[in-house]
Amino acid sequence: MQWLLFEQSGIVSWAQATAELSPAKVRHLLATGRWGRVCRGILRAASPDEPYRREQHLWVAVLAAGPGAVLAGLAAATAGGLRGKWRYETVDVLVPHHRRRADLLRRLPLGLPAVRVRRARQLPDEDRQRGRPDRTSMARSLVDAAQWARTDEDAQQILAAGCQQRRSTPTEIAAVLARLPQARRRVLIRQTVQDIAGGAEALSEIDLVRLCRRHHLPAPTAQQRRRDADGRIRYLDAYWPQWRLHVEVDGAHHMDARHWAADLRRQNRIWIDGDRILRFTAFDVRHRPDDVAAQLRAALTAAGWQG
Repeated sequence: MQWLLFEQSGIVSWAQATAELSPAKVRHLLATGRWGRVCRGILRAASPDEPYRREQHLWVAVLAAGPGAVLAGLAAATAGGLRGKWRYETVDVLVPHHRRRADLLRRLPLGLPAVRVRRARQLPDEDRQRGRPDRTSMARSLVDAAQWARTDEDAQQILAAGCQQRRSTPTEIAAVLARLPQARRRVLIRQTVQDIAGGAEALSEIDLVRLCRRHHLPAPTAQQRRRDADGRIRYLDAYWPQWRLHVEVDGAHHMDARHWAADLRRQNRIWIDGDRILRFTAFDVRHRPDDVAAQLRAALTAAGWQG
């Protein structure tokens, strides 16, 4: 029993507990406050007033969903190592399609996220991953998180983060998408993955590539490698080598003083080497695309582009 509690972060189902201990012993543990009842059929080897750990949230979700359940979506991606300030009010869990209890939202005690149980028609072995608890593979988790996200922008951010952090590759994500012909946002996911495969990994850089496409401007070479004077390899956000135009898209990290000083030194080096440089905020790229396109067009024209 101790090993099972260790493996499952102190969360067990009634069936699991009574398979190891007598029902009377389990009731005694509950009555004395050494164990607590989470919800119907789910127990925790801790006093009721002890705060829940994140791993326990996940185990409660999977065990509450019943046999064959696996962690899915954004919760599975973060359990697999996806970094970022991702917040989810609902933990998604996949169960086999033959299960009748599908698409149920289970409200758990205060302090625990709700659990949404979804049936999966396609969940082959390559989309499963062993873990604590079992979950979908990272590529499948990213695709599901993208199709279940609140907005298109959230979906793109999740996909971009997964690839940028090297948790998955565009090829792996595309392979999962091919197995899910009914996936929501299928076109958006495919286009985003194609942009990522082309070199634009951050969402703001993907937006810039699409902006150029919409305004009939030449597409940049994204994530261009460049060696600085000190020998260090840098990656340019977007570069037009034919016209020696370099564009930086500044996200929130550029507001940090250390990044800002480093960016200025790098910008000076680019000017010294003879390139033009434009800088835009990610907000401008997304919400003022006409202004960004006008300045890009003017810079390219001044450099010799004949659109």
